[in-house]
Amino acid sequence: MKRIVYSDQALHALRRMDRATARRIVGKIGQLATDPESLANNIKRLTGKERELLRLRVGDWRILFTMTLEIVGISRISPRSSAYE
Repeated sequence: MKRIVYSDQALHALRRMDRATARRIVGKIGQLATDPESLANNIKRLTGKERELLRLRVGDWRILFTMTLEIVGISRISPRSSAYE
C-alpha cells in the first residue's frame, strides 16, 4: 500500500463537506493507494499546465493527485464545476 499525503487544501475540503461524502472520498483514496488498477476507468491525466496531475472521479467530486511508487499525493479535492480552474 502506498502512503497517502494530503495537501492543506485537500484536508480543508474534506472537513467542510458532509460526512458521508467525505467518507466516500477517503474510501476511494484508500482504494487508489492499495489497488490503483481497480479505479483505472475513473483516472485520467490532466493536460495543459497541470499535466503532472492525475484526476480521480468520485461522483460529482474530482480528486487531483500525483502518484509515485511509494506515495499518493492528494493536491486538491473539488466539486466538478470548479476542479479545473
